[in-house]
Amino acid sequence: MFDHVDFAVTDLARSRDFYTTVLATLGISPLVHIQRTDGREGTGFGIAGDARFWIGGGRPVEGRLHIAFQAESRDAVVAFHAAALGAGAVDRGGPALRPQYGDSYYAAFVLDPDGHVIEAVCRRADG
Repeated sequence: MFDHVDFAVTDLARSRDFYTTVLATLGISPLVHIQRTDGREGTGFGIAGDARFWIGGGRPVEGRLHIAFQAESRDAVVAFHAAALGAGAVDRGGPALRPQYGDSYYAAFVLDPDGHVIEAVCRRADG
């Protein structure tokens, strides 16, 4: 449904370091960094050369923001959660089945440096 997501963060360098560490557990890495002549700066993360998650400078998002990343396995969800906590995230729910979202919905939730809810989810029944 969506092609990509892009939002502003309060400290681009801090958030870039955070997401580089945390998303590596899901096979996602920084692919593009832009610095436009109008002052816009940002980093695009993705897999196989396709940047679909962007963070950048600008006026930070106010209110609730929740982004869920696909994980290939439950082990990847566990690794995501551990890496996020190690990178300074606030725990919002450790790796576990969440039957209220689906029979095989295995996820972990953290708050990123700006307080946004970031989730890794594996929907595979075989884990």
